Amino acid sequence: MKFSFNWLTELAEGVTLPPAELGRLITMRTAECEGVETLPDGDSVLEIDNKSITHRPDLWGHHGLAREIAAIVDGRLRDPVKPELLPFDAPAIGVEIEDYALAQRYSALTFENVTVAPSPEWLQRRLTAVGLNPINNIVDVTNYVMAEIAQPMHAFDWDLLHGPLILVRRAREGERIVALNEEQYRLDPRDLVIADGRGPIAIAGVIGGLDTGIGGNTRRLVLESANFQASSIRMTSARLKLRTDASMRFEKAQDPHNTVRGLARALELLEEVSPGIRLVGGVADSCAALTPPAPILLPVDWLVRKLGRDVEMAEVVRILERLEFGVKETAPRILSVTVPTWRATRDVSIKDDLVEEVGRMIGYDSIPIQAPALPVLPPHPNEERLYHREVRTALVELGFTEVHNYSFVNEEQVRALGLDPGDHLEVANPISQDQGLLRRSLLAGIRRNINENLKHFDSFRLFEIGCEIHKQPEGLPEEIPHLAAVAASRDDGTAGLMELKRVAEHLMPGCDLAPAEARPYEHPVRVADVLWRGKPTGRLFELHPSLVETGRAAVLDLNLAAVQSLSASSQVSYRPIRRYPASAFDLSVVTGLRALVGEIGKKLASYAAGDLVSIEFLRQYTGPPLAEGTKSVSFRLTVASADRTLSSEEAGAIRARIIDAMRSEGYDLRV
Repeated sequence: MKFSFNWLTELAEGVTLPPAELGRLITMRTAECEGVETLPDGDSVLEIDNKSITHRPDLWGHHGLAREIAAIVDGRLRDPVKPELLPFDAPAIGVEIEDYALAQRYSALTFENVTVAPSPEWLQRRLTAVGLNPINNIVDVTNYVMAEIAQPMHAFDWDLLHGPLILVRRAREGERIVALNEEQYRLDPRDLVIADGRGPIAIAGVIGGLDTGIGGNTRRLVLESANFQASSIRMTSARLKLRTDASMRFEKAQDPHNTVRGLARALELLEEVSPGIRLVGGVADSCAALTPPAPILLPVDWLVRKLGRDVEMAEVVRILERLEFGVKETAPRILSVTVPTWRATRDVSIKDDLVEEVGRMIGYDSIPIQAPALPVLPPHPNEERLYHREVRTALVELGFTEVHNYSFVNEEQVRALGLDPGDHLEVANPISQDQGLLRRSLLAGIRRNINENLKHFDSFRLFEIGCEIHKQPEGLPEEIPHLAAVAASRDDGTAGLMELKRVAEHLMPGCDLAPAEARPYEHPVRVADVLWRGKPTGRLFELHPSLVETGRAAVLDLNLAAVQSLSASSQVSYRPIRRYPASAFDLSVVTGLRALVGEIGKKLASYAAGDLVSIEFLRQYTGPPLAEGTKSVSFRLTVASADRTLSSEEAGAIRARIIDAMRSEGYDLRV
């Protein structure tokens, strides 16, 4: 946003600093001055970053910034507005507000004997300096007032209005308006409009209508000065994709007291730029009850402690009064501070805000750098966060890459997994149409990651840690942390399943897999429940081939809350190092093709009992000389004794015992 140096110094009298130095002081005390440009006519333009003043609607005009400058350099603020110019006669036109929640105030003046012509050179030069295009003397006055006291205004051709009443109301369904930019806009009831007896004549706070605009034939005009709800103007401006100088100011929240001040300033300027113009009637003003903000009690001793440096009470009073706060001492070293109405965003509402006002004016660089004299205590450890960090570290060390997906999904993604969108929580105000539901599973985002990466890589490993969000019959939803690890490739997928089984065993030593009934998004036969210490902790499965565009993808889905709980309850036991050598032998069990290798291994281990040191799966084989429909599963068993070296006869006896027990259950062993 651009500000004229000459304009500012006219309003903040007593400023002797050069423009660059003034810009530096503004940056240190009020807003970020991005640079200073010197103009050919001798004026300079200060470029102020909009974002640094977004909470200060008063600083969007020269008078507001001049107030800050006068407070900084100990100058004198001059008010350009002369309220005494406004007449007290009955208004010549009526104004009415349908809903004061959307428009707190609407004020208007009417004029006749208007001459529309180019503005004088001084006015055009002022507007051009701050980035506004001169149009004609009437429109230029409204823009001048907006740039000076931050009050947007608009002028209508009175002779083009229908009826004696201006109504501020919501748009009717299907209403349209052709704006001053000659574009037609379709309105809906969310939009606020200014209307006459026939229909909308302006989109409130955004842009005026073309049919009632000021032109060369205008002889009578209605000058409006209003105050609208900030969020309403912002939503209309965004929906119509139309941002104007007026809408940018209205969406910051304006001071409703400023509407009549704007009319008073415009009246003085119109009499100068349109000779012979005559005021008709008094101010038409419709206004909600304006409740002043409650005073804030400010203990000066508390303020000194908060600032970290000594400040005399007289200096505190002087600073606040120069910023035009009302200040009164109600008790020893206790100030009652009244917030001015132009701080309309209520950015000053508690005593801590007043500390900031004093601090920025004395300069934060004047506060000595000193560490607070407070005990520094370590926070209580967040066990869940620490555990998730351990899981992340483990997965990364195993060669997996972490991904992060949104917690939002859409109905198409949910239905693709065979889930019911009705079971998902709906987002009240989604950031886009494609993110209207909260996820009950990490798989929607993971599936998208798989398909995107398979376009570029033959194989990859990735994982995500995030929350499944389950709605409850009442109260807040339940958020359950989950791990979804993926091994994807263009092969048959078997290796991926085995790799994720190894990941599960790494995170949960001794975990088991049990066959499970497939869910809609799982491969019909490649799916298992993950069990640890007898309790279910997740699923290991291959994603249904129809959900993967190319290749196969194995998924390990773990409930991290359950895994962490079981980890915390586990007890680590230690055994002394084995002093005597062990003996190992291989056994091959012939069984049906659908027999589970894990179940056979458990039987062998149970029959080895206390003599067993370890059991290792070696291989499985199908084909001659085995009968059709059978397979041979081979294991290596290691046995030992804690107090002696087993003889070959003792090791053979253990092997024979296991073979006999397996054959008694109907298994055939290849020995």
